[in-house]
Amino acid sequence: MPPLVSSTAPQPPEPVAADLVKDVTIANFMAEVIDGSRQRPVIVDFWAPWCGPCKQLVPLLEKLVRAQKGAVTLAKINIDTNPEIAQQMRVQSVPAVFAFFQGQPVDGFMGALPESQLKAWLDKLLKATGAAAPGAGLDTALKQAEEFLASGDAATAQSIYADILDMEPTHAVAYAGVLRCLMAQGNATQARALLAQAPEAMAKDKAFAPIRTALELADQAQAAAGSLDAMQAKLQKDPNDHQARFDLAMAHYAAGQNEEAVEALLDIVRRNRAWNEEAARKQLVKLFEAFGPTHPLTIASRKRLSSILFA
Repeated sequence: MPPLVSSTAPQPPEPVAADLVKDVTIANFMAEVIDGSRQRPVIVDFWAPWCGPCKQLVPLLEKLVRAQKGAVTLAKINIDTNPEIAQQMRVQSVPAVFAFFQGQPVDGFMGALPESQLKAWLDKLLKATGAAAPGAGLDTALKQAEEFLASGDAATAQSIYADILDMEPTHAVAYAGVLRCLMAQGNATQARALLAQAPEAMAKDKAFAPIRTALELADQAQAAAGSLDAMQAKLQKDPNDHQARFDLAMAHYAAGQNEEAVEALLDIVRRNRAWNEEAARKQLVKLFEAFGPTHPLTIASRKRLSSILFA
């Protein structure tokens, strides 16, 4: 997939699954544990091949660490082949687990723990060190991008969505977000091309439904572009020319006058909601989908539409 846009700032690469769990020796202890803990917490597990509880604990640690997707790493140290490290850490029995952060041990426990207690210990560690799985950060970033887009700052929203795609290239909501930003900036042609390039499995995601609706509206708007004066003249002669008002709405939409477009369609619903099989109401629903559910115009207009329909 070609790059959608360039990010505003380079992001440090997230560790792949193989990097999250490592066998550590005296040779790489400083790099993997001490230096590594300056970027994210490092869990150090002292174990031995002859230790029964170690065989229970290690798979659970690996599972929980990998589930955090880079917020924390696991360093496994065999005390039989690395007795110097075990002696320095005063390990008297295994399994022994220590958590390092900012170059220092900050927590730990002895013996094997059940998965529920182990997860609680890890959650406490992440909270205490301010670490979090990338998924949590993505949720915040997605919310911020949506807020910027709703406020009219499509360029900033597009940049945030692009940063998310740098981390997760198959993130459907972020990909669709970029397309929505392009549409908001009048780049329907580029949005259409990138939609066609989206992987088939991703393109089936419901996040792309508003994009297809927006592109359909863009085609309609293009056909109505430049007809504002003509439609207004028709309405001067006959205020109940609902087709002229419908076309006027799309002419407004083509000109980027979204509020005026919504107002014209609401006026049709107010005058004759059943006209042309409720075409005005259906078109409003399409506009709301294209604007996005959290867009201020969508929220306000939905309330107005409801008050008309249920008056």
